[in-house]
Amino acid sequence: MKRILLFLLLCGALVGNALAQDAHSTPASQEDVARYFEVAHSRKMIDQMMGIMSKSVRQMTHDQYLKNKDKLPPDFEEHANQRVDEMFKNMPWDKMMQAMMPAYQRHFTKGDIDSLIAFYSSPTGQKLLNELPGIMSESMQAMMPIMERYMETVKQQVNQEFAQALKDSDKKSN
Repeated sequence: MKRILLFLLLCGALVGNALAQDAHSTPASQEDVARYFEVAHSRKMIDQMMGIMSKSVRQMTHDQYLKNKDKLPPDFEEHANQRVDEMFKNMPWDKMMQAMMPAYQRHFTKGDIDSLIAFYSSPTGQKLLNELPGIMSESMQAMMPIMERYMETVKQQVNQEFAQALKDSDKKSN
């Protein structure tokens, strides 16, 4: 009797282990990824991130407008901001999320997605989801001056390369 019980326990452990390994080797389905997107509040996060990005783009537009306002029409900034708002509003977010699913399916198994869902359902996961937009906003504000200086440097380098290439081209044609 003890041997039969031991045998059944051993079989149960092996089957349980096989099933657990199966979840970690089975590719995630679209339904699994959709569940993850839902639990991780992906759509809400995208909306919040786009709001942060829109604010950053508006600030860059404002700064550029102030630098060049004597050369631009008075309503330029307003029209530029309207275009930015329309761009973000009309972005096909649902199609983009559908397009992302195969990448998640290639990189995560069903077991991985189940673990991510468990994490994002936990208090720490929920805190991360709630705090991430603020973290991203603060990060973008901190990074923006660095990015602007870098882009200005790159712009100057490209302009110098164009100017040099034009000089070299003029020398060759003479």
